Amino acid sequence: MTVRLSDYARIVGPGVIEEIELLARKVRGRRMKMVNSTAVGGGVAEMLAKTVPIFNELGIETKWDVIKGADSFFSVTKSFHNALHGMKVDIKNEMFDIFREFNEMNAREMTFDEDLIVIHDPQPAGLIEKKAEGKGKWVWRCHIDVSHPDMRVWDFLKQYIEKYDGSIFSSPSFAKTLPIPQFLIYPAIDPLSDKNRELPSYTVDRVLKKYNIPGNKPIITQISRFDRLKDPTGVIEAYKIAKRHVDCRLILAGGGATDDPEAGDVLARVKERAGDDPDVHILTLPPFSDLEINALQRASDVIIQKSIREGFGLTVSEGLWKGKPVIGSAVGGIPLQIKHNLTGALVYSIEGCAYQIRYLLSNPDFATKLGTWGKELIREKFLITRIVRNYILMLIALDKPGESIIEI
Repeated sequence: MTVRLSDYARIVGPGVIEEIELLARKVRGRRMKMVNSTAVGGGVAEMLAKTVPIFNELGIETKWDVIKGADSFFSVTKSFHNALHGMKVDIKNEMFDIFREFNEMNAREMTFDEDLIVIHDPQPAGLIEKKAEGKGKWVWRCHIDVSHPDMRVWDFLKQYIEKYDGSIFSSPSFAKTLPIPQFLIYPAIDPLSDKNRELPSYTVDRVLKKYNIPGNKPIITQISRFDRLKDPTGVIEAYKIAKRHVDCRLILAGGGATDDPEAGDVLARVKERAGDDPDVHILTLPPFSDLEINALQRASDVIIQKSIREGFGLTVSEGLWKGKPVIGSAVGGIPLQIKHNLTGALVYSIEGCAYQIRYLLSNPDFATKLGTWGKELIREKFLITRIVRNYILMLIALDKPGESIIEI
């Protein structure tokens, strides 16, 4: 089903749509290119799949390219990803050579003649070396938490980032000292997508039946890639502690991304830790399982995002949009979405997560209020229309470098 910008008016209000259309007139006819490292898996690909058609509808001709890479390259960029999140990683000199090699290979095969090129995350950051061949502006969009990075990796990437015309971060706390303009654009969800639209109860029941999940106990759920930074084994530990006091079942559902070589090992550890507990359901979902994810979240009594590090955590927005109480670690962009005891519950440990599971399942009225308030926060700040609006404003700002006040 084709979704048009006007379809969002019933959710965000007609005034928001009119403002976007008015702003878009200022940059109509511009050409934009988005570049990232995977077409499926993860929030970046999801957001690009939804925003690119809207930009084109608004008269901003937008293309989306995905870089190529071998296992060796994605192993290196996964190590960089973990190191930038502050994890201890053994970074070898040859990793930098592999990064350069694949960026140079992609640069030879790609063209960049658009007015604005947006490079997403570290993997394709080296493509900036092509900037001199065109006249367009280049912006590096960082979706990860680089507030406390491994400095060796950050300094390596910084030599590329400083060549861009601007940078975008997902949280004020992620911003770095850079000689280029920095923009703040929150990630966001699409309320009309299969992952987030309203579902009839029979669809939810059908999905539970498909995965052999009984509905006779409260359900707690974490939907995430099987990634160490999402701490799925920590979720199992919290569930086991909470289950001593309140009977419940746990769903851990997710998959991998084409640029993440560690997912298989993490999944194996998760299955080992779950053991033979019949109330733990580990689901490996293929790409394009959005309807199933939606149904699983709507069937849940509590949704969890117990990340150790997190760029933003759009699964928090997804859960809150469905009116569910969400427990999230106080890391990365999660505190931007969860205001403790107002729009959800922030936790700092496995034990804290277990306590909040027990408390919310034992106090359903309070849990409902958290979900209600959380949904309104998502409506205000974290829907896809906000991304579109802010990118257009950035386009306008890039046309007027150095100006502190811009008339529109």
